[in-house]
Amino acid sequence: MKPTVIKFFAPVIDVTINALMTAVDQKMKQGATQFVILISSPGGSVFHGLSAYNYLKGLPATITTHNFGSVDSIGVVLFCGGSRRLSVPQARFLLHGVSAGFQNERLEEKQLEERLKGLRIDIENIAKVIASNTGRTVQEVTNAMLERTTLNPDEAKAYGLVHDVKSELFEAGSDVISIQYQEPQKQ
Repeated sequence: MKPTVIKFFAPVIDVTINALMTAVDQKMKQGATQFVILISSPGGSVFHGLSAYNYLKGLPATITTHNFGSVDSIGVVLFCGGSRRLSVPQARFLLHGVSAGFQNERLEEKQLEERLKGLRIDIENIAKVIASNTGRTVQEVTNAMLERTTLNPDEAKAYGLVHDVKSELFEAGSDVISIQYQEPQKQ
């Protein structure tokens, strides 16, 4: 039986992660136990990325992730959800820190401390995920994130992020599900 292929060409946000988990759930109900998740993502929400990672790692299924373009930011955590991780030769990976936006928001000192603590915990959690999947230390990954490290596939393989560099994405005749996101039209 061929694995189910899910093409995740989207940011890591509520709608796309919900669509990913729903697609996996539906296929598992139909008996699927092997998945290839093709990923090209600019990143997005730390909350949704960590949730999706934990979901994929906790499944009674074999998950392969394959970078087919660019896996950036929290997309790297989603990519780490695969027990086997592949990349096409012309791809990239971007590791960087976490940010928070403040849009005309007034915060008291305790609220700022709470936000800062939350950012530090997010960085630590992301670094722990990447470290546990690459054999690197949490400090090495944290440093790479703070340095905004960009890796090509060979560098990602040497780093332990990628197991193999492979152009072929999936077998002919595979069942392919696409998850894409389009920005809502402004009126």
